[in-house]
Parts: sequence; structure tokens; C-alpha cells
Amino acid sequence: MPSKKNIEQYENLSEKFSRAKAVYFTEYHGLKVSEITRLRNMFFKSDVEYLVAKNTLLRKVADERKIDGLGDVLKGSTAIAISYNEPVSPAKVIKDFVKENDLPNVKGILFNGVILPGEDFKRLADMPSKDEMLAQLALMLKNPMQKFVSTISSPMQKALGVLNNLKEKKS
Repeated sequence: MPSKKNIEQYENLSEKFSRAKAVYFTEYHGLKVSEITRLRNMFFKSDVEYLVAKNTLLRKVADERKIDGLGDVLKGSTAIAISYNEPVSPAKVIKDFVKENDLPNVKGILFNGVILPGEDFKRLADMPSKDEMLAQLALMLKNPMQKFVSTISSPMQKALGVLNNLKEKKS
């Protein structure tokens, strides 16, 4: 019979998975406490939750949610990085952290309900965030509008230039 603690952890994980846009399964074993603390702080600043979870509980949550393909991922020590808003945020944090450390290794990614191999985190880390893409879209929309306004106002400016030249010649 499962303990009360495991039941609470299971319910907590199930609730987190229901809200998550992305879950990154990582191998953290080998990191020092100070490194894990620094990694958690980096995740916290990016609005990502990082926690250690038991593989059996993760399997049960995956089974409940009908998520297939986590068999190889849920082996060894597992910590999960959960993003509720921006699915690429954990990848960016891990990429920055791995520059100075060899760990954590990404074992797999649950990205909007699809299981991706761990190697894909590098590709996701290079993707622009939602805010960056919106800024790019705004710039793309702004440029044609500016050209349109300048095209419309150009004949008027030329006419005013001609009238100013005539006025200066007569004065």
C-alpha cells in the first residue's frame, strides 16, 4: 500500500503535469549541492520549477496522462524542469548552465504532449522565445507601414519643395 507521502507527491506531480507546457527530464547525479542551488536559482529567475522526482511516481503520472515513450527516460536519478508559460525557457537555462558544467544531461523532453529525445534541447534552446518572436513580428509589420506612409507623403513633400523653391526665387 502506498504511503501518504507518495500519494501526495503523486497528486502534486499530476497537477503539475496537467498545467505544464514542457517538462525536461534531466540526469542531475554528479552535481554538487552548490551547483544544484545555482541551477535552481537560474530556473527560478526564468519562471521554471526544478524538482527531483521518483521514477515510479513519474511513470504512474505518465500512464495516467497516456504519455508513451518515457521508458528509457525514467532510468537512474531524475530531476524535472517544468515550464508553465514558455516551453523553451528550461532549454535556455540548461544550455547556459552546461557551458560551465557537464551536467545536467537532458534525458528527454515532454513538449506540448509530444516526447522528444534529450538531444533536441539544444535545438529548442536556440529558438527565440514567444516575446522575441512577437517583437520580430511587430518589426516586420512596422517596416511596410513606414514605407507605405512615406510613399503616400512623398508627392506632397515634392509639391511643397517646388512651391518653396518658387517662393525663394521670387523673393
